[in-house]
Amino acid sequence: MSSTATAIDTGHHDHDHDHPEYLQHHFVSADQQFDSAKMGIWLFLVTEVLLFSGIFVAYAVFRNWYPESFHETFSTLNIVYGFVNTCVLLTSSYTMVMAINSIQNNQVDKMVNYLFTTVALGSVFMLVKTLEYKEKYDGGIFFWLWEPHGHHYEHLANVAYASIFMKLYFVATGIHGLHVLIGMFLLLWVAWKGKEGRWSSDYYNYVEVSGLYWHLVDIIWIFLFPLLYLTS
Repeated sequence: MSSTATAIDTGHHDHDHDHPEYLQHHFVSADQQFDSAKMGIWLFLVTEVLLFSGIFVAYAVFRNWYPESFHETFSTLNIVYGFVNTCVLLTSSYTMVMAINSIQNNQVDKMVNYLFTTVALGSVFMLVKTLEYKEKYDGGIFFWLWEPHGHHYEHLANVAYASIFMKLYFVATGIHGLHVLIGMFLLLWVAWKGKEGRWSSDYYNYVEVSGLYWHLVDIIWIFLFPLLYLTS
């Protein structure tokens, strides 16, 4: 009995020593922990896709009901802002890919630089979106505001159901912008931990899953841009 207990104790002790520091005790291997993290983020991303799918369906329904109103209102959006933001997010996807590639090759400093670049590009996206929102606010149109005035927006006051398009625009881009902000804070945290030496080519789960999240944010915008800015 005593020898068995000793054997068990010794085995447990050796088991702990065999585990790298980053491996949680409830996983048997680093690969299993990595796969579990990826499965978790994919399940989360599915819920995000469902969220935005609801917005896309609402847009399709109202556009089918009021096509002329949507056509008139669509023309007030600034395609240049939308195009610039598309280029910015596509570039940020590239820098995110390079960040993951860098840590896979154990190039921690390069990974941190790419992550900071990705966050900077996210900031540019939010700056452009803020400028776009300000123009609409100055024209009497915002999330809770519908008093169109000024040369660019005053005609909308006479367009029936025009407010529906703008509400959908603000809801879709507002929720997306919130996701961009969350992604930026997430990447900053990952970069900060990277500077502390938390990640390596053996353990970069958080870099990988944050990259998946950022790519989802980019992909959703790829759908929003033509839907809101290009489809007249």
